[in-house]
Amino acid sequence: MDYTDYILDQLKHLTAIDSPSGFTAAVTDYTVDQLKRLGFAPHKTNKGCVVCELGGEEHPVILSAHIDTLGGIVAQVKANGRLRITNIGGLNANNCETENCKIYTRSGKVYDGTLQMNDPSIHVNGDYSKQERTFKGMEVVLDEDVAKKEDTEALGICNGDFVCFDPRTTVTKSGYIKSRFLDDKLSVAILLGFAKKIRDEQLQLKRKVYVFITVYEEVGHGACGALPADAEEILSVDMGCVGEGLECTERKVSICAEDSGGPYDYSVTTELVNCAKQGGLDYAVDIYPHYGSDAEAALFAGYDLKHGLIGAGVYASHGYERSHVNGVKNTFELLNLYLKQS
Repeated sequence: MDYTDYILDQLKHLTAIDSPSGFTAAVTDYTVDQLKRLGFAPHKTNKGCVVCELGGEEHPVILSAHIDTLGGIVAQVKANGRLRITNIGGLNANNCETENCKIYTRSGKVYDGTLQMNDPSIHVNGDYSKQERTFKGMEVVLDEDVAKKEDTEALGICNGDFVCFDPRTTVTKSGYIKSRFLDDKLSVAILLGFAKKIRDEQLQLKRKVYVFITVYEEVGHGACGALPADAEEILSVDMGCVGEGLECTERKVSICAEDSGGPYDYSVTTELVNCAKQGGLDYAVDIYPHYGSDAEAALFAGYDLKHGLIGAGVYASHGYERSHVNGVKNTFELLNLYLKQS
């Protein structure tokens, strides 16, 4: 049975729920509900992560993906009524210039806006193209009738409110998946698809399998605590990097051998490669010098676990990202080959 349509449908639902690090309750509630609908018994940790046992016995392995995204937070209501923001995670100002966004107040009201350069009209500002693209030189222009700080504060907007950018999720006729936050909501959707396959087909697993969905990965401490105590291994299902010097494309599943935290467990990586070869999958083995994963966060926190990293290839990471349905299928099938009974 092909679970691609289910995965893509879940991706669209997940990206439609704003969830920068620290503001993830709505999207984890949705994920818990979907797992319950499949007949599982997920729960949330104190930190807000989602934990769910999928079945199997012995040698427990955690499949970890993160559901938090990049975003912004209000740092100042300016004298002109507009907002200066700072980034959550690795959000770059140049990657969200002119992007539509929502501002979530603590009273529950939500407002629309756009991130623009200060003085953004090229017919007015002759130095527009020369200005450095940083959050200090940008502001959120509210789609409200505000002209001064007091006007904006009267709406209930204040420092510490979350600013969430439009994901613009779309799937082309040729199978390309374009959206912000494919890192890592695409992997969460893939794990939901895998859970559905286990339940629909009564899949026999050769190991005990947990899903662990983290909510602070983009700021570095996603899987640092509350992991299932009996786990022996953690497999991070995150984005595969696509770029100059790498073998991975959007159509492949990436197997990471080493990133900024050092090499992944040799035996785990080797078994993943062997499964990909045996299954005739389109895969790549790559090194990511500017990358870190939840698997490493768990090890840095002191957990005694073997660790690995796989994911569908994603182009333009931390920007307007792109993957492909073939990358989804290859990643899904690698999980299947790695974990099911032969």
